[in-house]
Amino acid sequence: MAGHSQFKNIMYRKGAQDKKRAKIFTKLIRELSTAARSGVADPAANPRLRAAVLAARAANMPKDTVERAIKRGAGGDGQENYEEVRYEGYGPGGVAVIVEALTDNRNRSASEVRAAFTKSGGSLGESNSVSFIFDHVGEIVYPALAATPERMFETAADAGAENVENGADGHHVFCAPDELNTVRDALEKAFGPASSARLVWKPKSVTAVEGETAESLLRLLETLEDNDDVQNVYANFDLSEEAMARLNV
Repeated sequence: MAGHSQFKNIMYRKGAQDKKRAKIFTKLIRELSTAARSGVADPAANPRLRAAVLAARAANMPKDTVERAIKRGAGGDGQENYEEVRYEGYGPGGVAVIVEALTDNRNRSASEVRAAFTKSGGSLGESNSVSFIFDHVGEIVYPALAATPERMFETAADAGAENVENGADGHHVFCAPDELNTVRDALEKAFGPASSARLVWKPKSVTAVEGETAESLLRLLETLEDNDDVQNVYANFDLSEEAMARLNV
């Protein structure tokens, strides 16, 4: 399925980011603090914070680092207030790109994101200029060995999920945003803690990219993800297996 190809492509970038441990921790700490500030400091009662804690565990962040970030966000220590901002635009090959950021300086973030798009030959658009190409959905991820595709589908469907996509990288369960907590809780009762549970932008269709266009697009995505203010990047592209091999993806 096209959407699954996109998530497969996202996985290669996550693998590349795993080599940048300090930068990942910076982003996670920012999200943990913001999530704690936006609600209560208890992951069991704050879905966003629970998702951030899951992400921190997946990145092997030390428990005391997680706790300090939550404490700062809850008011234990003074620090910057980060604002949530979403940028949208088109990258090389007409690929739609959504960038989610947490920033303490909107002007700086906008300037840096715009420069990244311009340098790649793309263009930063207005709000909602490309979001119609995506569905904003809840995504719960489990390792492939957590269950058979049939059992995962049945359990997810009973819990109210809209779709399940299976592959070597695991089970991706999708649901309406306001059903994320309900579906996640049902799956965790059956299969234990999820690898991740969060809101994502899932492309309705993808654009195939090859050659120099693919190289330029990947450089844009890497530049965006290297930015400390940027939390998540979504793009509706697809790379063939041949293209991935040529680009060492």
